[in-house]
Amino acid sequence: MMRGPRLSLIFPAVLLASCGGGGGSSADHTGGTVVTQPPVTQLRGVVIGGATLVPAAVSAGATLNTVDPVTMRNLVQASVSYGSAVTGTPTCAVTTYTVRYHTLDGMAADTDASTAIMVPSGTDPACQGGRPVMLYAHGTSASKATDMANLAGTEARLMAAMFAAQGYIVVAPNYGGYAGSAMAYHAYLDAEQQANDMIDALRAARSVFGAINATASSRLMVSGYSQGGFVALATQRAMQTKYSGEFKVTAAAPMSGPYALLQFGDAIFNGAPTVGSSAFLPMLINAGQRAGAGLYTSLNDVYEDKYATGIDTLLPGTLGLGDLVAAGKLPNDVLFAADSLPQAAGYASYFGADHLLKTSYRNSYLADLKANPCNTNSSTPLACAPAQPLRKWLLKNDLRTYTPSVPLFLCGGNQDPVVPFANTDAAGAYFRAQAMSSLQLTVLDLDDSALLTDYRNARAEFAAAKALLRLSVISGGGSGSDANKAVADSYHAGLVAPFCMREARNFFDSAPSR
Repeated sequence: MMRGPRLSLIFPAVLLASCGGGGGSSADHTGGTVVTQPPVTQLRGVVIGGATLVPAAVSAGATLNTVDPVTMRNLVQASVSYGSAVTGTPTCAVTTYTVRYHTLDGMAADTDASTAIMVPSGTDPACQGGRPVMLYAHGTSASKATDMANLAGTEARLMAAMFAAQGYIVVAPNYGGYAGSAMAYHAYLDAEQQANDMIDALRAARSVFGAINATASSRLMVSGYSQGGFVALATQRAMQTKYSGEFKVTAAAPMSGPYALLQFGDAIFNGAPTVGSSAFLPMLINAGQRAGAGLYTSLNDVYEDKYATGIDTLLPGTLGLGDLVAAGKLPNDVLFAADSLPQAAGYASYFGADHLLKTSYRNSYLADLKANPCNTNSSTPLACAPAQPLRKWLLKNDLRTYTPSVPLFLCGGNQDPVVPFANTDAAGAYFRAQAMSSLQLTVLDLDDSALLTDYRNARAEFAAAKALLRLSVISGGGSGSDANKAVADSYHAGLVAPFCMREARNFFDSAPSR
């Protein structure tokens, strides 16, 4: 969900049989010698091959193995919203590597994935000695080729400038299903699988730090944006509740994520879809089906016949969302039939003749929502028992199940059309209801207009950025409605993201060591 459409969101496969394949108790017989393969749990986080240097494209036909601060600033000025005014002036040079590793798929079988590792260097003290590690989860992408080691990508470049060039070692997994992974799908918003993937990426990265001249301090940060915000919180939860002896997280900063996943789904089906729903819902449903949740018997149970065939292999893929719409593979964000009820005020564009989901499927979801309501209070929002398979899957992956024990920074904007800020509000309310200290929990709404709250400067700068975008549209001959549309289209990925990331970095810089 890094980039929300109308519709446009933000290596060869490894044969794992030679590296343990499905793991378990299988044995290889080679030359009379019996070689017993280690179980899958022992393969997790094991590097496949070694770290590979990834040169960065800095101009047409030109690449650099290490991007110096001046070049990084030029790249940022040319391609990142608000440039170094929001990222800060780069201090360190950045060298990027990629590492492939073993992890688990949605059925806990062995598979592979890869991660980028961005290493700072230079003469400034901020670039030397033990550096903090930032484990970063990226936003939704429709492209299987998405690779956070490729600094030509907007999100990868932003992370390099915002964190690596300021002295952080950045570990940014691509997730299973992307960047040449042999995994045939992506486990979208599957909290357990995505947390496992992140943890295994960090294990793999740590094992090669010495070989790539990355010296890590004891400070470990976890962050992510949009889908990555969800993944970051799921990862911090797993590290705290399952792997506390292995990982000591200093602080976490999930941003603009769908943490309250059941509430998010209920709102969509109750008549208030979000930008990108017709892309991310098929990804989410496919992930649940692949994990054995039994969300459908036939794709035609869920989707209109026009879209059912092949939709489970569509995303991520080789075509962008706009191309998929043009090819008739997805509707242009029209989720429900024109006569399907209820319809929330202001959401008429999500209802129409050329829609994705069958009315019978929506009605079954709504019947369960009425019979088994959830989210009735902040302290126990998941004290309910939905029976409809998708609602059960959403409940299973809702992150309101624990209390973070580390400083937590939640950031977003309350006008977000892709991931509503209601997710952040609900997560914050739940954590407060569990008696999480206000000293441990910080929630920033960049669109909060209150004058006496914290982060006044950040909110003023955000307001100015929106005003500047509107002015640029109008001065170019656009109307007021054109200007408002430009802000809405840019809001999630172009406006909120860089400001939240900067404030997350400031939060990390000041977080006490644990």
